[in-house]
Amino acid sequence: MELNADFWGERYATGDTRWDLGTVSTPLKTYFDQLTDKDLQIMIPGGGRSYEAEYLHRLGFRHVHVVDLTGAPFADLLRRCPDFPKDLLHVADFFTHAGRYDLIIEQTFFCALDPKLRPRYVERMHELLNPGGMLVGVLFDDPLNMDHPPFGGDETEYRSLFSPIFADFSLARCHNSIAPRAGRELWMCAVKAG
Repeated sequence: MELNADFWGERYATGDTRWDLGTVSTPLKTYFDQLTDKDLQIMIPGGGRSYEAEYLHRLGFRHVHVVDLTGAPFADLLRRCPDFPKDLLHVADFFTHAGRYDLIIEQTFFCALDPKLRPRYVERMHELLNPGGMLVGVLFDDPLNMDHPPFGGDETEYRSLFSPIFADFSLARCHNSIAPRAGRELWMCAVKAG
């Protein structure tokens, strides 16, 4: 299975988007609500329909970039939020995307990647962050699938991947997951040294 733009475009075209919550996830909403610097350079990779980007935009954040392999889900974002800046929507491969960010949001992107790409994901996140920048979000603590997304993972694997690259790395059990994900999500925070 090749997890390329055609694969994901087909999923949107056929409505096979079971990962899509239809709203911003509760752990991320809670985190966003305490942010105060509206000038943060923020990226959401694999952003899909971008409920998180919409929420941040409506809160007044001016630099929320969304990167996705396919532009198919961006039409839905622009229908819901027509004033979202189109120049911040990037149809691109995360691994070749150029930019520097203060904050990168993880929401079902990691679990959608072929597990062989996980070391590259961690390295690329580190490269894309400004000094002192943070990668935050939710990772599944669940075996899930081995042959198709969403691919699972656990705390031991995440620590072995992130800790060698991010000296400041923490994981905690999410206390406010939606019911179907309760007990299956970890809150991640990885800080790039300043």
